[in-house]
Amino acid sequence: MTSFQPSQIIEEFKNFVHSSCTDCETEMEKFSSLHKGIIKMYFGARRVEIDYKKHTIKAEIPVSDHEYTTVNFECQDLDRFLSSCLKNDKRSLNFYQSSLNYYNHIPEALSQVA
Repeated sequence: MTSFQPSQIIEEFKNFVHSSCTDCETEMEKFSSLHKGIIKMYFGARRVEIDYKKHTIKAEIPVSDHEYTTVNFECQDLDRFLSSCLKNDKRSLNFYQSSLNYYNHIPEALSQVA
């Protein structure tokens, strides 16, 4: 199994997020769970909803160990927002790598690194 450096995983995942947002109007269903997963991972959120047409996000985010509050916000640039949510910790990197594998997004540059 090939292992990649964290910077390679993050960079490729950013590229993938960009392409998923570019295609999200035509393939909302395909990438919706990915976009929600990024928000859940970053904020520790649950029940995330994205309205691609209205450019809004609704999520329940934790305010304590057992309490959540619902937030609604406008997000005109989903690509930029999701890219800003990426973290460089082990759990996040595993999520990014798993997502790339799940969507069969294996770039030529990474497939040649071994």
